[in-house]
Amino acid sequence: MSDSNASPAVPPRIVVVGGGAGGLELATRLGRKLGRKGKARITLVDANMTHIWKPLLHEVAAGSLNSTEDELNYVAQGKWNHFNFQLGAMTSLDRERRTIQLAAIHDENGDELIAPRELDYDYLVISVGSTTNDFNTPGAAEHCLFLDTRAQAERFHRSLLNQYMKAQASERGTTREPINVAIIGAGATGVELSAELHHAAQMLRAYGFNRISPEDLNINIIEASPRLLPALPERISGPVTEILRDLGVHLHTGSPVKEVKADRLVLGNGEEIPASLKVWAAGIRAPAFLATLGMPTNRINQLEVDRTLKVNGEERIYAFGDCAACPTDEPGKFVPPRAQAAHQQASLLAKNLCRLLEGKPQSEYTYRDYGSLISLSSFSAVGNLMGNLTGNVMLEGRLARMFYVSLYRMHQMALYGVPRTLMLMLSDQFGRPTEPRLKLH
Repeated sequence: MSDSNASPAVPPRIVVVGGGAGGLELATRLGRKLGRKGKARITLVDANMTHIWKPLLHEVAAGSLNSTEDELNYVAQGKWNHFNFQLGAMTSLDRERRTIQLAAIHDENGDELIAPRELDYDYLVISVGSTTNDFNTPGAAEHCLFLDTRAQAERFHRSLLNQYMKAQASERGTTREPINVAIIGAGATGVELSAELHHAAQMLRAYGFNRISPEDLNINIIEASPRLLPALPERISGPVTEILRDLGVHLHTGSPVKEVKADRLVLGNGEEIPASLKVWAAGIRAPAFLATLGMPTNRINQLEVDRTLKVNGEERIYAFGDCAACPTDEPGKFVPPRAQAAHQQASLLAKNLCRLLEGKPQSEYTYRDYGSLISLSSFSAVGNLMGNLTGNVMLEGRLARMFYVSLYRMHQMALYGVPRTLMLMLSDQFGRPTEPRLKLH
């Protein structure tokens, strides 16, 4: 055991803060490898009781996915995989005493349930993900919705349904006002949300919300870059642009949002876009509290780490995923904030922590881009796969959609194992046909 200060009878304490895709996969792997055998005490910390895969939140917002059916309970996952769970949000860090501080827990009435408390660690892993970056645009925080959490996605869905119900209850013969939706940011989230909303409009009409036609849901995407999906290859962006235009989505590229008002957006070029529902989906930044911990961070609050994912200047603290700035082979370049990177890093870090406790050297992380897939709801999917066997292969349509769904199944396999994931797939096939195709509440 590498921790010479600990008693040989006491296993080292590994604390993982953040139960997103990467943090939960890491805690699960460590629980199976170390916790089950008593070689370490693994604790996962998160501010919520349940986990939902973040790339699904645009489906929750549109109502295509009922979040209660795809969420995972941390307590149950810990029991099944030999780790402990602590509910709470990390607020500060004492590196000398090796403790983290957790905020108090309050009930729905604001009454304190659990007082602020400390949690000891021998090795700390921070994987708190990222939040949307509104770049301090005037009015954005006051008038925009965000899709960083399940609660935010469900809030957007309720707002959308409320507008439909209001229109449905209006007197016949009155002029129907269109529902104007503005999505700021044409990355994967914004593009996929626009297609899901178009699908939702069709489903709402089919379920009897006939006072507003699908054409009266005006969906606008605003992107400061010259094209959609600026972080992905142009040969993916091109087909996606054509499909969205065919669906009637209004695309505004080449001008950033200058100001957000209660009923509209003002762009940098002077154009104004009416919008009663506004979603900010452009840019990311790590949680602000990371910049207060006394460790090196960059301008968007990401912790600076080396290639082993250890925070620069620290021996017992690691960080990975969206909240970490990990260098790549190219000087000045960093690992992109993508789900596949967090998955790769979780796998490597699980091996490195096991090697660390055995006194073996740690491996360095090398980012491998296996391609990008964009889902356009039931209409299509577009992307490319990259690998040693496939090279660089463009996909579109049903085949691309199949590969897109497989990404979520891979995440489930990392958490549940193959047998349980197969059972979930069967449950989806037999259970979903008995439910509405759109969440209506």
